[in-house]
Amino acid sequence: MAAVASLYMPLKRRMMNHKRLAATLLSLALALALPTQSFAQTQAAPDESQLTEHDHYKNKNGQSVHSPAHSANGKIPVGATARCRDGSYSFSQHRSGTCSGHHGVAEWE
Repeated sequence: MAAVASLYMPLKRRMMNHKRLAATLLSLALALALPTQSFAQTQAAPDESQLTEHDHYKNKNGQSVHSPAHSANGKIPVGATARCRDGSYSFSQHRSGTCSGHHGVAEWE
């Protein structure tokens, strides 16, 4: 009987390890399958009436993005991702290069 018990315990541990591994893999698969929102996807389009400048540029993905601009009413514009050190607001979809030419990022929104 002792021999059977000694064989059973390692098998039980192996089954527990396999169950943990299966649960971990299932969690990972679900996490990868669910839609996620990135920095760029959650950004709202800026309201031109809230801004004093109206230029645009093409980002590294080829998308048109509003250039940094100052707020017309003193409030943070819709869609702003950062405030530049010169007081303008950036609508950058990538952190790299944000507020370049505007003395860098003062604060991320």
